[in-house]
Amino acid sequence: MGLLLYFCTKIIIKCHSDDRREEESRKLLVGVTEILRFALDDTGRCIMSEFADKLIHWYAKNGRDLPWRGTKDPYRIWISEIILQQTRVAQGYDYYIRFMRRFPDVFTLAEADEDEVMKHWQGLGYYSRARNLHAAAKSVAEAGAFPTTYEGVLSLKGVGEYTAAAICSFAYGMPRAVVDGNVYRVLARWMGIDTPIDTTAGKKLFAQVADELLDKARPALYNQAIMDFGALQCTPASPDCTHCPLAESCLALAQDRVDALPVKQHRTKVTDRFFNYIYVRAGGHTFIRKRTGNDIWKNLYEPLLIETEEDLSENESTLWQKLQGVLEIREGENKIREGESEICEGVYFRSLRKGVRHVLSHRVIHANFYELRLTDDFHRLEGYQRVAEEDLHKFAVSNLVYQFFSLILGLNNQKV
Repeated sequence: MGLLLYFCTKIIIKCHSDDRREEESRKLLVGVTEILRFALDDTGRCIMSEFADKLIHWYAKNGRDLPWRGTKDPYRIWISEIILQQTRVAQGYDYYIRFMRRFPDVFTLAEADEDEVMKHWQGLGYYSRARNLHAAAKSVAEAGAFPTTYEGVLSLKGVGEYTAAAICSFAYGMPRAVVDGNVYRVLARWMGIDTPIDTTAGKKLFAQVADELLDKARPALYNQAIMDFGALQCTPASPDCTHCPLAESCLALAQDRVDALPVKQHRTKVTDRFFNYIYVRAGGHTFIRKRTGNDIWKNLYEPLLIETEEDLSENESTLWQKLQGVLEIREGENKIREGESEICEGVYFRSLRKGVRHVLSHRVIHANFYELRLTDDFHRLEGYQRVAEEDLHKFAVSNLVYQFFSLILGLNNQKV
């Protein structure tokens, strides 16, 4: 049985490594999957059923006990799947508990103010998930119930094929195979597939393979099993192949290619950006604004920001010139010294931290933190709202801004 699987997967690898025409490759792959479907071992079980059985048996002993499992409620499953996009389970666990405590059903979520939803999402990153979740909740509430078809679930804002398959298999028992990063890794290694997973051809291939291997009689159990298997057993780095139930039939292990699979073709282009955050203090108040437009951290709040083309940590006189224009302060020094400087009467400026590096998926933010103390009667900053420092905790902010607020308010024995 293991030898038959080896030769079948070798054909798949050959199909995708040679310079074959797409139609020829497709026909060969279909032929191989037919072999896999009907090839029986001496107990009468097909190879693909044995693959599923081993995963499910492993899952029974090693699967994680998570609060969103064991429920058929599509809303709870939906919330968990959105939270776990781009987020590790260890981090998402507490967020899920808090989110469900505040928004126990789709109608509560739909009625909530977006700022509150964003505040509950603060720290998870990828904030478009929260905005899409809120928008989708409104559409579900307007329809009166959560959709019960795959197409209906897929139509929800922010829901892709993977999330729709997860919801439909877990909530409704539909035979829909999930294909996430964990599944890509398990299938690529077990079948020795080196077609890049971030290409159109790769996505189509893995979707077909995942569907062929799906235990259609137990789709929810199988999907949970293969995802946990990828997360805990077939890990990205240093997988425990010695104690792997699939070791005997794993082509990547046989070829010593475990660390090389899965393959990604494209590298993410990373952009450097330079943020200078200024905490403007006027008595017990400060100034913040909501970020708008199609940029990072949309609808999150931040203090006064001056973004520059380059790092100004060693050229702060340029920063002060920009600040003069924003705050309409026309007198005083054009040079900012280390420590606190009195720029003009009643106006003090100090540098708090420089060279803060904040890494996002496609960007690296190089940030400097400053404080500007103005007179108590300063009330207006164009584009910003004046808020009491004691109310800052009510506003959703990015992790970088939270770090800044924690620093400056910690220096004044206040909480964010």
